[in-house]
Amino acid sequence: MSTGAETLREHGLRVTRPRLAVLDVLTGGGHLEVDEIAQRVRERLDSVSTQAVYDVLGALTRAGLARRIEPAGSPARFEARAGDNHHHIVCRGCGAIADVDCAVGRRPCLTPAETHGFELDEAEITFWGLCPPCRTRRDNDRAS
Repeated sequence: MSTGAETLREHGLRVTRPRLAVLDVLTGGGHLEVDEIAQRVRERLDSVSTQAVYDVLGALTRAGLARRIEPAGSPARFEARAGDNHHHIVCRGCGAIADVDCAVGRRPCLTPAETHGFELDEAEITFWGLCPPCRTRRDNDRAS
């Protein structure tokens, strides 16, 4: 298993304290907003600007070490699970996000009727619904 520094070097990135901290936060899991990432990074480092966190996230995303997702009506979120073409399910009630593995298992999972000459390598799907706690709240509200 690679260390954060080795992972950054393997992907052609310089090793810096902010990059290591952001990578560590992302590998902890979840679909995190920038402010949440910045707060967690600040717990590890003396100080880091939000702009520095944006810059690191941009570099990690371009290097394939992070993935940016943008569910409709929500700020951009970042995750460490990148490059496997998985999808997401988003709760309409609370905004919780969960990963959904690719239905076919290889990229691009879906084939459109027309490619317009593009070479396809990825399909991004967002499923929407209600998570179990939000369904329970809805059902309880209906029963009242």
